[in-house]
Amino acid sequence: MTGPNTPAIAPLPAKTDVVIVGAGWAGSIMAREMTEAGLNVVVLERGDMRRTAVEGAYPDSLDELRGNIRKRLFQNLSTSTVTIRNRPDQQALPYRQLGAFLPGEGVGGAGLHWSGCQFRAMPDDLRLRSAIIERYGKRFIPEGMNLQDYGVTYTELEPFFAKSEKVFGTSGEAWTVNGRLVGRRGVANPFAPDRSTPFPLPPMPDVYTASLLRKAGTELGYHPYSMPAANTSEAYINPYGCQMGKCNFCGFCSGYDCYLYAKASPNVNILPSLWANPLFTLRTRAQVLDVVLSADGRHARGVRYLDGHRGSRERVIEAELVILAGFQFHNVHLMLLSGIGKPYDPVTDTGVVGRNFTYQTITTSRFWLPNDKHTNQFIGAGGAGVAIDDFNCTNFDHAPYGFIGGSPIWVNQAGLKPISAALASGGNGAPRWGKGFKKEVVNTYRHSLAVDVMGSNMAYRNVWLDLDPTWKNAWNQPLLRMTFTWQENDIRMNRFVVGKLPALGQAMGAVRSQINMLAPGATFDTRRYQTTHLAGGAVMGTNPRTSALNRYLQCWDVPNVFVIGANAFPQGMGYNPTGLVAALAYWSAYHIRTRYLKAPGPLVQT
Repeated sequence: MTGPNTPAIAPLPAKTDVVIVGAGWAGSIMAREMTEAGLNVVVLERGDMRRTAVEGAYPDSLDELRGNIRKRLFQNLSTSTVTIRNRPDQQALPYRQLGAFLPGEGVGGAGLHWSGCQFRAMPDDLRLRSAIIERYGKRFIPEGMNLQDYGVTYTELEPFFAKSEKVFGTSGEAWTVNGRLVGRRGVANPFAPDRSTPFPLPPMPDVYTASLLRKAGTELGYHPYSMPAANTSEAYINPYGCQMGKCNFCGFCSGYDCYLYAKASPNVNILPSLWANPLFTLRTRAQVLDVVLSADGRHARGVRYLDGHRGSRERVIEAELVILAGFQFHNVHLMLLSGIGKPYDPVTDTGVVGRNFTYQTITTSRFWLPNDKHTNQFIGAGGAGVAIDDFNCTNFDHAPYGFIGGSPIWVNQAGLKPISAALASGGNGAPRWGKGFKKEVVNTYRHSLAVDVMGSNMAYRNVWLDLDPTWKNAWNQPLLRMTFTWQENDIRMNRFVVGKLPALGQAMGAVRSQINMLAPGATFDTRRYQTTHLAGGAVMGTNPRTSALNRYLQCWDVPNVFVIGANAFPQGMGYNPTGLVAALAYWSAYHIRTRYLKAPGPLVQT
């Protein structure tokens, strides 16, 4: 829509070299890489423009009611959503109110509202099936668990982890660099894989609660370390010339754009380097309906979309290369709507699109300190904190416990806002109203701290994504359906790691606690926020019978379509997904630039 104070929006070209769906981290990385290769790039984003200098300006950006309660940066579920059920015999119902997970919408996507925790994957995360079989044998893998390797190794991805950290301005401390010990015990992570370069910035300083976990973990013989954070410990200029300010621990990271330019986002770290590039075009309010395929279904001709700036008219933009770079389940949804890849059938265990959908088994416990210990929870930074990896990935012997996977333990004080503090109060029989409730809110806000167990979630035959036969979106397309609930393996893992918290709480001097863990037989409940770390559904691998994408994130069936995002993860891991998503984007872009563009076609022969 245009008006007297709004510039007219020119129509997009009918054809371009590359069309990218989504303007989050993956889309922005791919746009930068493809324009560097000299290609004309059009990015289609269904949401609105987001400009940190405008919508993220102080003081309006620091508004909890607008941010985390009314959720201004998140997906509008009234036009499109997902349906959810726990079991195949249930009727799936639409996810109508944002609760368990919060997909982003608009320029920057989830990369605008994320916290900033930026981890590298562990080497064994990328080859988990092989690692488990080598150590415990095939029988250790439970029946119905679809465990598989990524098809790419940590050594291959390491340069791209390093590149993304330089772009993000990541704060942290390396344990080893090129095999040489450089990290301090208690600050660097001794379980971390080797690196080719140090972190771009030193680690973030500890808040009080993080220092408590550091001290308690050390006393109990664990190995606490400073979390790698895409929040700046110092002012920084990244390789693209994008400037970042120093984090002041204002506490408004997750759910907010950073007014200090101190939290990495596509809007701060990549897009400013593209605005003046004549090869780059970004169109907002562009709802992509599907990928247009050739008659034989083996080649993408472009995408069909609704142009919201021109009366929601249906248009097609042709492209030689199509890159799906939306949020995890949006990528899977588009593949299913477009007929790219065979849909997964859990009955026959055949097909690949929708297979290996995973989430994350996070639970948060709370400890209260004596009244003379003030936790100052209004202070915080989204990615900063102290973590313990002794029970993550394959860092411990799983044989006595009979489960696969693991979890870090961390204190990640991201800044507790007043409304959230009220919502967090009243547990363990404390009053929910009146004077007693007010006293509890004050006590929780002043004297408590949260400890997270951010666990992995494995993939299973009876957990998948498909098109819902009943519910449709605003464009009369079937919604994506999730069949998902917690499995015994993940519940056992969560209960094992959470079981380590009481001793940590005692060592931190807690006077009372509220320990939360998944109950035996627990089912997935969408009403309570957990994480937005959804993964899988269109996974990468070396076998086209069990993966939708090859090791370069190229579709097996339609080789001029690449799909970039957490949808490529064959199973979950204990870490946040953004660091791996970024590294895989740079890895895929490198092979498109050095190999695919020279000889378009499959990069892996079947």
